[in-house]
Amino acid sequence: MFVESPVLDMAWEPTKPATPEQIYARVFRRMKPRTPLPQIEVQVRRYANANAQIRLAEGTLLVRMADTIAGAPESVHEALAEILLSKLFRRPVPAASNDRYRRYLNRHDVRRSIQLVREVRGRKHVNPPQGQHFDLVELFEELNMKYFFGLMARPTLGWSKQVSRTMLGHYDPSHNAIVISRIFDRPGTPRLAVEYVMYHEMLHLRHPAEHEGARRCVHTRAFKDAEKHFERLKEAKALLRKLP
Repeated sequence: MFVESPVLDMAWEPTKPATPEQIYARVFRRMKPRTPLPQIEVQVRRYANANAQIRLAEGTLLVRMADTIAGAPESVHEALAEILLSKLFRRPVPAASNDRYRRYLNRHDVRRSIQLVREVRGRKHVNPPQGQHFDLVELFEELNMKYFFGLMARPTLGWSKQVSRTMLGHYDPSHNAIVISRIFDRPGTPRLAVEYVMYHEMLHLRHPAEHEGARRCVHTRAFKDAEKHFERLKEAKALLRKLP
């Protein structure tokens, strides 16, 4: 006997995704159940990176995030909310949330999008490569011939604006630039120390960072193997440790 099933006279409506404010309210309640829920305001800014900031003042929880991550899935926004609120309340960041957020940022399409935004919006403020005591172009070309057969294309080279002891040098792939700290450009600095820092940053150009899941490896095995080719490596590292 065939029995016809009843027809439900109602339209199916998909569940609406939560707004960023609702996500932060949900996580806030979960983390601070005894604290009154503040007014929450989430602003999307045109940053040159995937930045996000949070601040609680005068009864308002203000969140600012880059537009490059504004379109992320709800689960990613919730992970970011847990990260930011954990830091705000000085609590350990949940490992699962940190892993989920890092995995999203390490997706190839997301990394490419952020890279393009950096190239368009970012500005690289560096001093010219000709310093008072060292010429970075001259250093680069000498190392290029010695270790790379002169085949490495020269990126933008420059001295940092600030005298940094913590960041002695860095390679910025978005602007194809190597920046060396001005702490080296002074009398008495051993040339070997500056050569090693330049060589190290040239290796970042030669061996880009590798991404896998939530993991980002800057100093790959190939990078470490190539670094061993630098002459007087141990001596150069010892000189950096003795920088005043």
